[in-house]
Amino acid sequence: MKNKNIFMIIGLVLALFIFGCQGEKTTPTKTEDGVYPKGTVIIYGHGQPQYLEQYFDAWLERNRDIAPEVEIDVVQTEGAADSREKITMTYLAGAYEDLPDAVYLDPVNLTDLAMGDILKDETELMNSVKDKIVDGSINDAMINGKVYGLTDSVRPQVLFYNKEIFDKYDIDPARMETMEGYILVGKELKEKSNGKVYLSYIDPTWKTWRYWGRRGLMPQANARIWDEEGNVIIGSDEGTKLALYALDEMNSNGLLIKTEIMGPALYDYMREGKVATFYMGAFWDEFIRKNVSETSGKWRVMPAPYFKEVGTVGAPVASYLAVVNKADGKYSGLVEKLWYDFQFDNQPRIEWVNDMVEQNAPYANPISLEMLEDLFWKEPAEFYGETSFREMESMALKNSSKNLVITPQDAQADEIITIELEKYIAGDQTIDEAIINMEKNLKNKIGQAEIN
Repeated sequence: MKNKNIFMIIGLVLALFIFGCQGEKTTPTKTEDGVYPKGTVIIYGHGQPQYLEQYFDAWLERNRDIAPEVEIDVVQTEGAADSREKITMTYLAGAYEDLPDAVYLDPVNLTDLAMGDILKDETELMNSVKDKIVDGSINDAMINGKVYGLTDSVRPQVLFYNKEIFDKYDIDPARMETMEGYILVGKELKEKSNGKVYLSYIDPTWKTWRYWGRRGLMPQANARIWDEEGNVIIGSDEGTKLALYALDEMNSNGLLIKTEIMGPALYDYMREGKVATFYMGAFWDEFIRKNVSETSGKWRVMPAPYFKEVGTVGAPVASYLAVVNKADGKYSGLVEKLWYDFQFDNQPRIEWVNDMVEQNAPYANPISLEMLEDLFWKEPAEFYGETSFREMESMALKNSSKNLVITPQDAQADEIITIELEKYIAGDQTIDEAIINMEKNLKNKIGQAEIN
C-alpha cells in the first residue's frame, strides 16, 4: 500500500512535468463553420454510467447541427479513484491521445487531479451560473479560488426507513430527528424484535469510512482530519470522537448487521424486514428501487439525524463532470454545452428521468433552482407510499453541514483511515485504538497536508 502511494505521487509529479512540455493548451476547437470535428468524445464514468449515455445519445441527436459526426462513449471505471489512477498513468506514459475528454469525479479525486493541472479551469462558466444553482454546488470543486469541475449533482444525506417495521413495533420515526434519538430507536427495535431487526448495516470493507465516515457522521459532527495549517489532529479532535463514538455505540450494541453495502445479502435482509433504516446519501434511492422493488410502498425518507451538539443535518455530496485539460481541447466546449443543457433544459431532463423510473435506474435532481420549481420535481412516488422523494431530496439540503476540508493528500489519507476502521470492524482493535492509529499513521506517512 505504501509503495503504491509513493508511486502514485511520483507519477503525478512526472505527469505534470511531461504534460507541461506539450506546449500551450488551446481553446475548444470547431471547424470553420462552427461544427465540432468527427470523432468520439470519451467520458470516464463509474457506478451505472450506461444510463447517462441514454441522455447523451438523445442530446446528440438534438444537436447534430454542431456535432453531425460526433459520438459519445462513456467508459465505465471501478470508481472515481480508479478513474484518477487511469488518467494519471496515461499522462505518465505520454499516451495523450488515449486520455478521456472528461471524467466524473468526487471532490477528493478531483482535487488530486486539479492540483496537477490535469483538469480544465471552469471558473468563468461556473461563476456565470452560480446564482442559478443550489447552494454548495461549487464549493468542493474550488481550489485556490478556481473551479475545476462542472457540478453534476448535489445530493443530501437522508434517512431511509421502512415504515412497515416502525408501524409493527409502534415506534414513531420522528424520534430519529437527532442522532441520540436514532440510536435509542435502534435499541428499542432490537429489544421489541428480540434481536431480529437491526437499525442499519456496517460494511467490513473500505465503504464504511466512505459512507458512514467521510460522507456522513464526520461532517455532521463538525469533525476534522487536519487543522488550519494542515497538521494531523484526527486523534484529538472532539468532532471525530463524537462521530466515531456514535458509530461505535451502534456497532457495539449490535444494532448494525455486518454485511457489504449494495450486496445481495443486504438486499435479502431488506426483503425479510431485518434492516429498518439506511443513513445514506440520496443516491441510495436507485439501489432500493432496482434491487428490492418488491418492497415498494414501504419506504419513506427524512433528513439525516443531527447531533444536538452541532445542530446541522447531513452534508451534501457533490459530484462533478471535469473536463480533462488536453492540449487540443477539441471537445471541451461540446462537453460544457452537454453539461449545461443537462442541468438547465427542463423538458429533456424530465423525459430522461421518466425513462429512468421505468427502468428502476439512477437519476438525481437537477441543480437548477428554476427547474426545481417545476411540479415534476415534487411529484409523489408510489415506491415511497405516495410521498415525494424528489421534494425531500431538495428539502434535505437545507440546514446542511459543511463537508470535510478536502486536501490533495486526502486520497492517501482515506486509505490510511480505512485500514484502521476495517480492523475495528473486524474486532481487532477498539474505536479508541483505531483513532489513535489513524493519527499516528497519518503523521508517519503524510505528515502535513496542503490546505487550499
